[in-house]
Amino acid sequence: MLLSIVVPCYNEQEALPLFYTEITRVAAGMQASHGAAFEFIFVDDGSKDDTLKIARELHEKDPRVRYISFSRNFGKEAGILAGLQAAKGEYVAMMDADLQDPPALLPQMLDALLHEDYDCAATRRTNRKGEPPIRSFFARMFYKLINKMSDADIVDGARDYRLMRRRMVDAILSMPEYNRFSKGIFGWVGFKTKWLEYVNVERVAGETKWNFWKLFRYSLEGIIGFSTAPLALASLLGIFFCLLAFVLIAVIIVRTLVWGDPTSGWPSMVCIIFLCSGVQLFCMGVLGQYLAKTYMEVKHRPVYIVRETEQSEA
Repeated sequence: MLLSIVVPCYNEQEALPLFYTEITRVAAGMQASHGAAFEFIFVDDGSKDDTLKIARELHEKDPRVRYISFSRNFGKEAGILAGLQAAKGEYVAMMDADLQDPPALLPQMLDALLHEDYDCAATRRTNRKGEPPIRSFFARMFYKLINKMSDADIVDGARDYRLMRRRMVDAILSMPEYNRFSKGIFGWVGFKTKWLEYVNVERVAGETKWNFWKLFRYSLEGIIGFSTAPLALASLLGIFFCLLAFVLIAVIIVRTLVWGDPTSGWPSMVCIIFLCSGVQLFCMGVLGQYLAKTYMEVKHRPVYIVRETEQSEA
């Protein structure tokens, strides 16, 4: 029984040695208790520090360590995809290198797949300790919004940290889209998932690569990738303002014919023009987002480009 551990890395030179020490400790225990063999796949997402150097050194010391290095920074989604494509195991786990995803949960996750009728054991945080309150608020709102707007079942507080059977991994890899949103893909493909809860753990070393703006853009990727509700909203706004315009025209005609009331001056007209123009630009922006995603898809560019692996280095 082979378990593949996929670890996307970006500027994790401080955390990577600590992660390796912890994951190998857990792997040794699982080898004794479950008879499990391991491979560790570190995906270097164009790091600017010594992450790749450390991955090379770990491979030289431990042949179970494999690594993939991108030609530049393609983003975490590309790192996840590359790791899943490279994984050879019957069971595949994804986790971060900063130890915010506790490797100690792996035995419990494997037991759920071996002894219960589940295809995936996933994790979610029970709190958001250490996060700014405004970021936590918007995160909760995002989960509520996307679950109402799409068919993807995304659990609040869900992490990318999960252990999957090969059939679920193959289903994920059968979705070749360029604009990827893994949390949505995990929910969309289905499969029975057991959720394990744990208290939020802060990074063991280094700094987070996610700021508010990056998370906001990532949330837009999820909404656009798994819902057409924004297009429906734009259509409804268009219908509403058309009806409102007809009503206002009728009111102005009646006031002029019945009471001889002259039409209002230019300030009110300017306000109406600004309002309608703002709505039009909003709707065009929504449509533009979908067109941009379509444009990126039809170009069929690769999601990532590999610069080096442990095989090419050898």
